[in-house]
Amino acid sequence: MATRPETHKPVTRLFPFVLKARVLIAGRDTLARSKSRLQFILITTDLSENSRTRVLQDYAPYPVVQHFTAADLENHFGLQGTKVIGFAKSDLARSLYAEMKAYRINRPARGSGFCAGGSPSSAAA
Repeated sequence: MATRPETHKPVTRLFPFVLKARVLIAGRDTLARSKSRLQFILITTDLSENSRTRVLQDYAPYPVVQHFTAADLENHFGLQGTKVIGFAKSDLARSLYAEMKAYRINRPARGSGFCAGGSPSSAAA
């Protein structure tokens, strides 16, 4: 009996739902104001090293994923010149994070309240 080849669906298939569900958070000011709603941060691979370091410092308690380019974000979300976006807490954002977890570049701070599932836990561990 032949084994069925594993078919890996691209995470981009979920991007249209991100727009419909309004879980996308774009813009530095908006991200800074929305920290309590953040599930995770996505930065592009073409982000400068200084900006990358700054994002990792500013959002240390949150998972940061580095994947895609600014051109990819423009194609999928219509965001011109955007290199840092966030996703608001939701089941959809949790699913996106689970599929992009391999591209995570930080580990949230130990006392940050994030559990293994990537969402803040209300109980102290």
